[in-house]
Amino acid sequence: MGVQMRIAEPGDVDAIVAFGTAVVPPHYAPILGADAAREQVTWWTPERMSSAVMAGRVHVAETDDTIVGVCETSEFAGEQVIWKLYLAPDFRGRSLGVELLRRAIAALPAETDHVLVEHFAGNTQAATFYEREGFTVVTTEPASSGDPNAAVVWRRLNLRE
Repeated sequence: MGVQMRIAEPGDVDAIVAFGTAVVPPHYAPILGADAAREQVTWWTPERMSSAVMAGRVHVAETDDTIVGVCETSEFAGEQVIWKLYLAPDFRGRSLGVELLRRAIAALPAETDHVLVEHFAGNTQAATFYEREGFTVVTTEPASSGDPNAAVVWRRLNLRE
């Protein structure tokens, strides 16, 4: 049962949306609470994912024709950003996230000299992962709710030293 990584294709959109719907809320419920965790699925609609897939900005990990990981990049305010990097729970801890991340970064425009990522402050697993991969904290935006776990931490990885 090997895992293959590739750029997502238009036919993958429904499976990507289903993956996000299944994986994201349980991941965030202990961090943000059930309601806020369910709200995160609004970023996993067919419309949003279709445009990212068509732009070649989504990488997937799959096994047995089942998507088990997703990484999405985009440009935001002139910056290259990693918006999504998720693995199904049974596939975490195998370095698949590192490989997805590296593939997504390698696919960024050639002139890209850094990339940003954001995560919730309460997502300590993400913080540890991104620190280990060389991302440094740029800023933390407080959550409008006042929940410190929901503050957004922005990190930067320099691609050229």
